[in-house]
Amino acid sequence: MLSHTSRLAAPAALALFVGGLACSDRNPGTGPAPGTRAGSPGTAPPAAPAPPEQLARGLALALGDPAFRARVRAELDRSPYREHKLPFQRFLAADGGLALAELARGTGRAATALAREADRAVPLEMYLPVPAHRRAWTGGPDVLVATAIADHDVPVAFDVHGNRRLLDPERPPTTPVIALVPVETDFSTKPSPLIACLEYCDGVGGGGGGGGVSPPPPSPGLYMTKAHFVDDFEGWLKGSPEFEVHILGQKGQTDSLTDYQCAGEKQPAPYTFDQNDLDWSGSVMLFSKAQLDAYNAKHPGQNVRVFVVEDDDTACEIKADRDILGNLFKAVDDANKALSAGNDSSSTIQKDYKRANAFQKLWAALAAFFNTNDELVGNAVEDVVVGASYPGYNWIVKGENNVTNGWINLQMK
Repeated sequence: MLSHTSRLAAPAALALFVGGLACSDRNPGTGPAPGTRAGSPGTAPPAAPAPPEQLARGLALALGDPAFRARVRAELDRSPYREHKLPFQRFLAADGGLALAELARGTGRAATALAREADRAVPLEMYLPVPAHRRAWTGGPDVLVATAIADHDVPVAFDVHGNRRLLDPERPPTTPVIALVPVETDFSTKPSPLIACLEYCDGVGGGGGGGGVSPPPPSPGLYMTKAHFVDDFEGWLKGSPEFEVHILGQKGQTDSLTDYQCAGEKQPAPYTFDQNDLDWSGSVMLFSKAQLDAYNAKHPGQNVRVFVVEDDDTACEIKADRDILGNLFKAVDDANKALSAGNDSSSTIQKDYKRANAFQKLWAALAAFFNTNDELVGNAVEDVVVGASYPGYNWIVKGENNVTNGWINLQMK
């Protein structure tokens, strides 16, 4: 999820390079036609760009050269970003355009033409999204380059000879795959090597609590301390999931909902929350006591929803069809007697966040065309309302058709 500045930087650098040139683990499957989203009828929205197949084929052909493969492997290994990602356009332009020259040599196309194509493409990132593939690929010719635009689109892949094939969007092949996909990473700032190592030196991502130094007392507010989801809601070509927790409440004095606060990977403390697996434990503020008190003062008798999404495009912006989101709220509310919101129920004896009536059911954002739609994991409902419990958790995450998609632990601190 690249920032605006970072989204512009890589293509601009490549454009400058073009000007300079002008002066000088599982069984593979076959899915439907590329651009068709798995599990959904029809094709991708007309506004969605086509996958950059020619760039993917060019990269695959260039990987036919052992020296270039070694360079790519080394660059991926050195990357400090999550899942060892690299910004593709920046990679092409680096070192005087060495990678771009290799792609041109492999495809027999002019470097200027390839550079213009990369410059016109959406900002792209390259990496091995499957952890087992990252461990298995040592720089040999047993590698594919695959591309797709939206999550769960059918990946179009090429081997080092340029042969094209379609992959199963839900099951990765046994052959290691380098993904060439739209940017989800903020490459504008370089992460700390220590943080990168803590997350990925052992090859396993994930969030969790730290150790060693006692943290300062938490600021008052609503916190999540544990989360478990039944699925990662992310196609394998897109790598690790990016779960976010949103606080939704009344928009003005209307019957619609709006987003008041998001906890996620790109959020500043104390709202930083990075879950890269099905399970997470730690402590993240979802809504401060000051925010909740201000909300209650402006919206007397109203309550807030805790809503979870798996983000596919822009950090902490819910991008989903308004009708689909509205139907989810209606199904969850109907099945749980509208007790699908919550509020501060603290007393002088104990602090508590308890079930409350959900009045707003409409999502205020207008439906629009997006490159991808966020996966709607669901609306949290207190376990006593649902009638199901999981040790260590007290709220159940209910998705479309009131299906249970996970469970979380919420506390007022």
